[in-house]
Amino acid sequence: MQITGSDDWWREIAGPQTEALGDAYRVTFWWRDPAGSETTSPIRRVWIYITGVTDHHHNAAPQTLQRIPGTDAWCWQTTLPASWRGSYCFIPSERDDDFSPQLFNGEAPDRALLREGWRKLLPRAVADPRNPQSWKGGRGHAVSALELPQAPEQPGWHYREPVSPAPRCIEWRSQRLGNQRRVWIYTTGSGADRPLAVLLDGQFWAESMPVFAPLAGLTREGRLPPAVYVLIDVIDNQHRGVELPCNRDFWLAVQEELLPLVQAVAPFSDRADRTVVAGQSFGGLAAMYAALHWPQRFGCVLSQSGSYWWPQRGSSQPGVILEQLQRGELRPQGLRIWLEAGVREPIIFRANQALFAQLRQTTPSVFWRQVDGGHDALCWRGGLTSGLIQLWQPLRRGQQHALNEE
Repeated sequence: MQITGSDDWWREIAGPQTEALGDAYRVTFWWRDPAGSETTSPIRRVWIYITGVTDHHHNAAPQTLQRIPGTDAWCWQTTLPASWRGSYCFIPSERDDDFSPQLFNGEAPDRALLREGWRKLLPRAVADPRNPQSWKGGRGHAVSALELPQAPEQPGWHYREPVSPAPRCIEWRSQRLGNQRRVWIYTTGSGADRPLAVLLDGQFWAESMPVFAPLAGLTREGRLPPAVYVLIDVIDNQHRGVELPCNRDFWLAVQEELLPLVQAVAPFSDRADRTVVAGQSFGGLAAMYAALHWPQRFGCVLSQSGSYWWPQRGSSQPGVILEQLQRGELRPQGLRIWLEAGVREPIIFRANQALFAQLRQTTPSVFWRQVDGGHDALCWRGGLTSGLIQLWQPLRRGQQHALNEE
């Protein structure tokens, strides 16, 4: 029998270990201390940040792995539903005071203290070195994937081969915004009437979790029409926090400056019902804002974990979008909307539920999808391709009808 923490034992560990428990799984996370046991290592804590389980969105007390005495092995266990999919990372620390002691008194943690603690720690986060499924997360730190056997299908994400033609990256210098950024243009198929999809947080979908192979594969399968995809870089978090939450100038710049640049190199349809704007978190809020204010240009919304609490996080007051809809200042009639949120991001989930209840009163084509996950790109990637398939379904029906007529 192998000894826990021995070299032979570690060779058998390839990421989290899972054990079926009825409709759920017991999951054990392991981390190997490169400095050895407690007699030689300065490490005092190994914080585990699991999206929707131990993170600030779930408002849970911080959790640390526990060292097995006399070894270099640290571990932590939890139980998760069989449909679970989410990302996680480790944060080794030599300190005992990374978080305020108030967070461990057994009561509901103070959200501000929790956010502040994680904000300081996350830049030091590391992926699970024993898990081959790892990438750079949206906040810039490394994360790893955990997908249990009954996690829902994610259309297209099994495709990983390089695409041809490759995406084209251009520099967009905006006169209106006074800045410049990268924009990726990716096309499938040909023709001037191709539908258009605008993807916010474009740098993530181009580099951290490239979406091009899934889009190409789904187009070959006939589940997506040939299309033009425009992926817009956010520049940095500071610009993101200004430009994405309900910013009129940003969307005027996109329409007046960027889209004509794209049209010149990759022609697309100017019909609103063929145009999707997609985003996550602040990007989901931005996508909805764009469609509600310029429905003649953006007829389809793909919103994932949209920050509809904005501008007051955690307030009992509705966010500005919901408030304006309730007052009749914004009219969603005619839009096709994919609205998605995770049950493990409570503030965002409640805000999205309230928005859905309002939208369904006047908008027949609103598709609600709740996922057993948190504020997590590993969940969003499946919703992104599923949402595009759903929102462009009328186009595929139209193409099939045209083929039948020939």
